[in-house]
Amino acid sequence: MDYDPVKDRLGRFFWTTPARTKAFYRLLDTVFLRSWYVRRALRRRIEAFGDRPVSVLDAGTGFGQYAYWLVDTFPNVDVTAVDVKDDYLARAQTFMAQTPYAGRVVFENADLTLPLEYEDAFDLALSVDVMEHIEDDRAVFRHVLAALKPGGVFIVNTPSDQGGSGVTEEGEESFIGEHVRDGYPLAELTEKLETAGLEVIETDYAYGPAGSAAWRLLVKWPIQALNASWLTAPLVGAWYAAAGPVGLALNAVDLRADNATGTGLLVTSRKPA
Repeated sequence: MDYDPVKDRLGRFFWTTPARTKAFYRLLDTVFLRSWYVRRALRRRIEAFGDRPVSVLDAGTGFGQYAYWLVDTFPNVDVTAVDVKDDYLARAQTFMAQTPYAGRVVFENADLTLPLEYEDAFDLALSVDVMEHIEDDRAVFRHVLAALKPGGVFIVNTPSDQGGSGVTEEGEESFIGEHVRDGYPLAELTEKLETAGLEVIETDYAYGPAGSAAWRLLVKWPIQALNASWLTAPLVGAWYAAAGPVGLALNAVDLRADNATGTGLLVTSRKPA
């Protein structure tokens, strides 16, 4: 299934007023379990810096919801948010300009497979559901390494090979047609990060049994319905009203679980000091 047309249409609908955009960001943060894991990891890492200024590279910012959450949550954080989609960047920048945080977020077009203009510039870099879209992932990891300050941290969230992208059997088609890989084996992702020069310091599986069930309830089935026809939007709204509490409870269970495996990976690495 092609996921981008659904994302694009949702973006056009919500990126019309600041209130709608904030509501959209809250929806994404609530429905997608990956956001629960990513925000927890970010909070832990940023709080470890204390009160000193923290510079963050949002590598593949997409809708810009993590950039907004970071500056809205942490007064000591500045964000450089990069992506290859000019329309997304323009809309996110227009929104941010209407918030109190306009001076703390810079949006730029950047291809992560090419050398970035930054060197030893960031305390932390973030990549959320980006690497499964990029064939030359090794180049991305080298370029992020170069952009990090010595001792800087890189948080990568991506589907795993344990059923990521909705693929549970060999030969099964990915739920998201734009992916160049269904997901990473943990050993492969670790090897690629370490070969680039990063030191892997923490790994977590997300979307265990509870989280995978929540993903089907809150993401897969509603998106499939909208992809089939936007006339299903009222039904999707009713579905969220009925199934939402169950899905959110499953998200909470997954976040607290020590998953031995899962369809998502959250890997944290560090540039040597």
